[in-house]
Amino acid sequence: MCGIAGWVDFARDLREEAVTVRTMTATLANRGPDDEGVWADADAALGHRRLAVLDVAGSPQPMAAEEDGRTLAVLVHNGEVYNYRRVRSRLEGLGHRFRTAGDTEVVLRAYLEWGERCVEHLEGMFAFAVWDPARRRLLLARDRLGVKPLYFARTADGLLFGSEPKALLAHPSLECVVDAEGLAELLAYIATPGHAVYRGMRELPAGCTAVFEPGAGSPVLRESRYWSLPHHEHPDTQERTVETVRGLLQESVAAHLVSDVPLCTLLSGGVDSSALAAFAARCGEGRPRTFAVDFEGHTERFRKDFWHEDPDAPYAAEVARHVGTDHEPVVLRTSDLADPVVDAAALRAQDLPRPIPDMDRSLYLLLRAVRQRSTVALMGEVADELFGGYQSFRDPTLVDTANFPWVTMGLRVAPHGMSTGLLDPGLLRKIDVPGYSAQRWAETVAEVPEVPGEAGTERVMRRVGHAHLTRWLPLLLARDDRLSMAVGLELRVPYCDHRLVEYVTNIPWAMKTADGREKSVLRAAVADLLPASVTRRRKSPFPVTQDPRYGQVLRDRFNAVVADPASPVRPLLDGPACAELAREERPVAVDGWGERRNVEMVLQLDAWLRHHRVRLEL
Repeated sequence: MCGIAGWVDFARDLREEAVTVRTMTATLANRGPDDEGVWADADAALGHRRLAVLDVAGSPQPMAAEEDGRTLAVLVHNGEVYNYRRVRSRLEGLGHRFRTAGDTEVVLRAYLEWGERCVEHLEGMFAFAVWDPARRRLLLARDRLGVKPLYFARTADGLLFGSEPKALLAHPSLECVVDAEGLAELLAYIATPGHAVYRGMRELPAGCTAVFEPGAGSPVLRESRYWSLPHHEHPDTQERTVETVRGLLQESVAAHLVSDVPLCTLLSGGVDSSALAAFAARCGEGRPRTFAVDFEGHTERFRKDFWHEDPDAPYAAEVARHVGTDHEPVVLRTSDLADPVVDAAALRAQDLPRPIPDMDRSLYLLLRAVRQRSTVALMGEVADELFGGYQSFRDPTLVDTANFPWVTMGLRVAPHGMSTGLLDPGLLRKIDVPGYSAQRWAETVAEVPEVPGEAGTERVMRRVGHAHLTRWLPLLLARDDRLSMAVGLELRVPYCDHRLVEYVTNIPWAMKTADGREKSVLRAAVADLLPASVTRRRKSPFPVTQDPRYGQVLRDRFNAVVADPASPVRPLLDGPACAELAREERPVAVDGWGERRNVEMVLQLDAWLRHHRVRLEL
C-alpha cells in the first residue's frame, strides 16, 4: 500500500519543478513510511511513498522499464494485485523478463504488453499511473470496486493526480474551494461517481481508466470504463447459491492472505468479519491474529438502542475461541475519543468533515493499535452492501421513495438531511440536499438495466442494491483507506472480490432473505464454521460509546465554537437554535445519533474550514 502523486504539463520543463511534486508527495508520507521517490522528465514528474508489503527488499518506485538506454514507461502504483503471480507467468511466456519479485513490476510489464487494457488482466485493489515518454501519454487506472483512491485535476496545460485530495491541494495552481454543489454532495452523504467535493477536482470512478495526452491545440483527457456491475437473471437454486458464495468467499480470503509482512483480521463478532476469521484460520499458515475494538466499561453500561441490540466484545471473544485465533481486544477510553490530537488526525486523514466522526475516531484508534502488531489487516466491509444487511435495505418505507434510502432516513430526522439540524435554514434551502440527492438518485436508477422477468419488489431491491454499491460503499471505502493509511496500515476487503460481487449482485432479494433475516445466504454459507449465536445475531453497526462523559466533551467544545467570534463556521449556523442548545446545562445526548450528529457536524465544519483553509463559494 502506498501513496502516489504526479504532474504532467506539456508547456513547461518539469525537471525544474520536481520540488513541487516532492511537496505533493510529502503530504502522503503516512501512506508510505518505508520509502519515497520522485522521477521527472520534461513533460512529467511522478512521486511515490511506499509501505512495503510484497517484495519488501525490492520493488522501489517510481519504477521505470528501460531498453537500449530508452525509458519505455514509468509507473507509480498503490495497492495490491492478488493474481500477480499468474499474470507474471503469462508475461514471461510472452518474453518479458523480471528483476523484482513483487506485483509492481508485473503491472508495469502488463502495460508494456497490453497498453491501457492491462487493467482487464489485473485482480485486486489498485490505483496507478503510467507515464509513456514516447507517446507523451499518461494512463491513470483504478480497480473495479474503487477500493484504492485516485484523484486528478486539470491545469491550464496539464494535469495533477494523487491518492488523496491533500496531494493535489499542495500544488500552487489548485485552490481549496468548495461550491454549493460540493457542499450538497458532502451533506447528502452520497458518493456520486467522479465527484470530489473540491471545485476543479475529480475522483477517477471505480472500474475506469483515463488517458491524458497532447491534442490538436490543447491536451486531451479521455475517460473509459472497463468494468461495471453486471445485471442479469440468477439461474441457481438456493442450495447452489449458498455453495457458490462459500466457495467464492473462501477463494477471496485465501488470495488476500498473501503477504510478506505480519497480517491479521479485524473481528467485530458479527457474521461478516467472523466469516473472514474462520476462513483465515482454515486457509492461512499458523494461528491467525484477530483484533476487536471495545470501549472501557461498555459491556457493563451498555443500553440497547435502535441500532445496537448488544455489545460486540463477548461475540468477538466467542468467535476467536471457536475458530482458534490469537485474539486481542483494543479497549478505548473516553479520553482517547475526546483527544483533540486524535480528532485532528482523523479529519486531516479524510480531508473532509463526516457526519459520524466519533465512529471515525474509534476506527482510527483501533487501526493505530493494530499497526503496532501488523502491517496488513483484513476487514469485513462490503458484506452489508452485497447481502442487504442495513436497515436501509429492510425498511419498506425507505426503499422506494425517489431518493437514496439512507438519505430518506436522514430526512425523517431533519428536513434538510442527516447532521444538518444546527445549520442555517437559508443556507440549507440554497444547497437543497433533498433536491440534489433526488436528482442523483434518478441518475443512479437510470443506470440499472431491466432484467427479464423481474418486477415489483425484486426490481426495487435491485436498484437499492446498485445504489448501495455505487453511491454508499465508496464513502466507506474512502474512510477505511484514509484512516488506515494515516497510520501506515494496509486494509484488505475480501468481500470486494469482483467475482463475488458480480455473483451476489444478481441473487434475488427473496433468496437473500430466505429465512426472514438479513444476509440469509451469507449466514447459511458459513453456518458450520461459526457459533450459532453469531449466525443468529442481528446486524449491529460499528460500536459507538455511550459514556455520558463524551457528551460533556461535545458540550464544552460546541459552546466554545458558538461563543468564538472568529469561528469560521458561525456564518453557516442557525443562530437561535445554536444559542438555545448552548444555554442548556447538560451533556450532549449520546443515546441515539440525532443531537450528537448535529453537534459533531458543527465541530467538524469549524475545524475543516479553520485548518484546511477552505473557501466556500456558495
